[in-house]
Amino acid sequence: MIEQHQHQKRSSFLKRGFVMYFVLLAAAGIFGFGFVVGSSVKSTTTSFRNVLSKVTGEAPANVDITNFWEVWNTIQENYVDQPVDEQQLLYGAMRGLVQSVNDPYSLFFTPEQTEEFEDTINGTFTGIGAEIAIKNEQLQVVAPLSGSPAETSGLLAADAILSINGEDTEGMTLSEAVSKIRGEEGTVVTLVIHRGDEEDNREIAITRKEIHIESVTYEEKTTPAGKKIVYIKMTQFASDTQSLFDGAIQSYVLDGFDGVILDLRNNPGGFLTTAVEVASEFIEDETIVLEEDSSQIVKEHPAVGRARLKDAPTVLLVNGGSASASEIVAGAVQDYKKAVLIGEQTFGKGSVQDITYFDDGSSAKLTIARWLTPKGRVIDNEGVTPDIIVELTEDDYNNDRDPQLDRAFQYLDEGK
Repeated sequence: MIEQHQHQKRSSFLKRGFVMYFVLLAAAGIFGFGFVVGSSVKSTTTSFRNVLSKVTGEAPANVDITNFWEVWNTIQENYVDQPVDEQQLLYGAMRGLVQSVNDPYSLFFTPEQTEEFEDTINGTFTGIGAEIAIKNEQLQVVAPLSGSPAETSGLLAADAILSINGEDTEGMTLSEAVSKIRGEEGTVVTLVIHRGDEEDNREIAITRKEIHIESVTYEEKTTPAGKKIVYIKMTQFASDTQSLFDGAIQSYVLDGFDGVILDLRNNPGGFLTTAVEVASEFIEDETIVLEEDSSQIVKEHPAVGRARLKDAPTVLLVNGGSASASEIVAGAVQDYKKAVLIGEQTFGKGSVQDITYFDDGSSAKLTIARWLTPKGRVIDNEGVTPDIIVELTEDDYNNDRDPQLDRAFQYLDEGK
């Protein structure tokens, strides 16, 4: 009965589509993709009273700080399980402060969550290996990582996660969902998911393990007409992406390939600077992306690479799991007609996050800007529309068919 009730309650979300987004690698609140690491380090103390005592000047207008202290004191005096940890109260207040801006990409991390976050950025974490999002108040899968427990267990992009180990996800924050999905290697997490227009929900049990991600892999492929193509799969825009991508480019340049396929499907993004570096291999002496801050000041991010692929016949593969940094690259090459986009509408995540680290190991990730394509197109909540739309159905997936890749081969053979 619980699962049936959940399905009826949430089917309207599924039919309307999803809007809000934040990505996790099954655990660690990575990136908000289009991510910038801040250099600032600030202090927190063990008592929020001490923090407030350092604030100079008058309190903001219409803000009664005494109300806060009444709640603080009530918890310390009346909560059933005493003593109450003041540090956890402080972290809870900071978490609420960040969440109050009502932005799904802005989050506060405790020291433990910060460490998990950094592990994910570096490509190693323990979990199920799936990017997770909230859209229209519904927790969903953005994409399972290739070869991950999530993928081998049958989890798919756009699956709505209705419960985690029997706990309803309605109203659950991303941080809460992450902490429930994470766990020790070898343990099992059970998800109830709803897929597409199916009537019944599915229960999927996934065994957690340590995930090691190599953000770029590449291989030689041959089209039906015999053309030699370098196929590059990019799973995220991480700290190792550019060096690995460089190896793929060297292979193209030295071995005389006839074309390039850059597969950004289910790539949820990563570092903004890495996206600029990747796009700069296709685009020379032009603006890669525009960044607009809270003052409506627009900053241009120019090309920084050698544009070694500027004349290469290129196809970019994208889908609904292609987000943020992936959309920066896709939008830029589409604007300058440096590649043909094949696949499905991308996710539509057009904001940039910065992280501030505090001296106790905690951190805060905050949306600081929005980005536009070089020609000024807004992608946030809209996504990038491929030049050639090709769907990949669940039946295709289950039978190891890839019509999107097949269409890319056809395009490189025929030029249309």
